[in-house]
Amino acid sequence: MNTILVIDDDDQLRLSFCRLLKEENYAVISAASGEAGLDIVRGTLLDLVILDMRLPGMNGMETFKEIRKVDTKLPVIIVTAYGTTDIAIEATKMGAYDYVLKPFEVPEMLTLIRQAIEAGYFMRSPVVVDASPGGRQGDAIIGQSRLMQNVYKTIGRVSQTDATVLIRGESGTGKELVARAVYQHGIRSGKSFLIINCVAIPETLLESELFGYEKGAFTGASQRHIGKIEQANGGTVFLDEIGDMPLNIQAKILRLLQEKSIERLGGEETIPVDVRIIAATNKNLEQAILDGKFREDLYFRLKVVTIELPPLRERKEDIDPLISFYLHKFSAELKIDNPSIQPEALALLNRYEWPGNIRELSNLIQKVLIFNRGAPISAGDLEQIIEKKDRAGRAGEIELTTIRDWVRQLLANPSGTYSFDDFMDTVSGIVISEALRSTNGNRTQAAKLLGLSRPTLHAKIEKHNIKLKTEISE
Repeated sequence: MNTILVIDDDDQLRLSFCRLLKEENYAVISAASGEAGLDIVRGTLLDLVILDMRLPGMNGMETFKEIRKVDTKLPVIIVTAYGTTDIAIEATKMGAYDYVLKPFEVPEMLTLIRQAIEAGYFMRSPVVVDASPGGRQGDAIIGQSRLMQNVYKTIGRVSQTDATVLIRGESGTGKELVARAVYQHGIRSGKSFLIINCVAIPETLLESELFGYEKGAFTGASQRHIGKIEQANGGTVFLDEIGDMPLNIQAKILRLLQEKSIERLGGEETIPVDVRIIAATNKNLEQAILDGKFREDLYFRLKVVTIELPPLRERKEDIDPLISFYLHKFSAELKIDNPSIQPEALALLNRYEWPGNIRELSNLIQKVLIFNRGAPISAGDLEQIIEKKDRAGRAGEIELTTIRDWVRQLLANPSGTYSFDDFMDTVSGIVISEALRSTNGNRTQAAKLLGLSRPTLHAKIEKHNIKLKTEISE
């Protein structure tokens, strides 16, 4: 359970805030002054601070500066009135995760809280490189193969530079973990690390999310807003799925890399920024360039250093260490003592081709442990799960007929206005809703079920405005 500190001198607002957050399954601590809040920050392990700018005694900005001295990686969301917006913007430039104007919309605030806690986790939770297979580390990169040794060497060499890094590999190979390892071992590890998933955010929102906007830049832009790149000044920005970034935004990223500057939407001021860019993709960028979907000049700017992550089928000598790692990891989480796997089951896993790579292996081990509840894992247990996947795939082929009929009906409607994106959004919304329903609303489990990272799932839930009564946890 994540712990949030609310610092606000308004008793009624503070109580309402605490009640709301507790209903969302957060542990909440509150303080009515900056001084009291700082005492809590110094003595408590927190995941997020929500800080009002107008406080008696030590004001919000002074409190924020002191919080940064205690823990530079503790996310802070500023809550401010219109009269203190400029101060909140200044705090954001100094490392606050974001700011929200009073009165705020509850759904948007809850979304921001989830994103801030996730960003804090990525910054503060270490990624162990070349970890011991029998260890119980939370996040680790496992493998002793020659291909993975090359990856470790590259991480070590590039971490102590400011070079732009392009991470390439199939889905499920661990690109996000490598990006975090480069950041955590790097010279900017004490600064911000922000993740932007280029495929999960609509194009119209992605530009403002990255670069910010000026008041009046578009309908609803009532105040200036700082973008993630400007916010991460001095730190690192991870552009995940950059192969799906729209061409017009690619041009602005190219300018950032070339000139170390940006412009907010609706603004004419050139803003200097100092950020390190790490990008990742599972796309064939060379083919995307030929197809006119990716800029060649940006491609060469990104690939100063390239880290190629091999698919699991090409490093099968790492399968046994990975199995050992996930057996220990998930058995600890499930409180299962002495997990074991029979030799025939190990042989089966070593023969399997792993189209979903490490993410698929991790999910399979977790699933079989849940169902076995401590009994030794047999080949039959694994075959049963793999067979269910195959049956689901065959059932999916049958269902495609129904989907095709639906698409044909829409396309046959002469007055129809459905675009390709509309089709994809509709299908994506259905898939995500069903995944959440099947996991009783548990987002972490739903993300694993779909083979998505947690940030990607969260972004898609927000994009499609998916809400379930059964939703219970992250």
